[in-house]
Amino acid sequence: MALIENFEKMLAAGKDSALLRFSLGNEYAKAGEAARAVEHLQAAVRLDPGYSAAWKLLGKALAGLQRDDEARQAYAQGIAAAEGHGDKQAAREMAVFLKRLSRP
Repeated sequence: MALIENFEKMLAAGKDSALLRFSLGNEYAKAGEAARAVEHLQAAVRLDPGYSAAWKLLGKALAGLQRDDEARQAYAQGIAAAEGHGDKQAAREMAVFLKRLSRP
């Protein structure tokens, strides 16, 4: 939790950035706080819509909350972002996650 506290202090000090929000989202996800993770990951992709790693983690956090439609959207946007940056591996991973969500 020390990392979360440090990141939260940075945010409170006005040092908002996509990387900081991604880092907060990642730490909250690791701590099992998916809803808090989603808040920060959504902020990360608002700040940088091309941040494919943030889209991937956002999709995972949303899926963990059974918000499958939103997770599908996050993965689709993440795939587009990854392909736009030539990050084929991230695009492939998110395509697999998207396919899993689409199964009945």
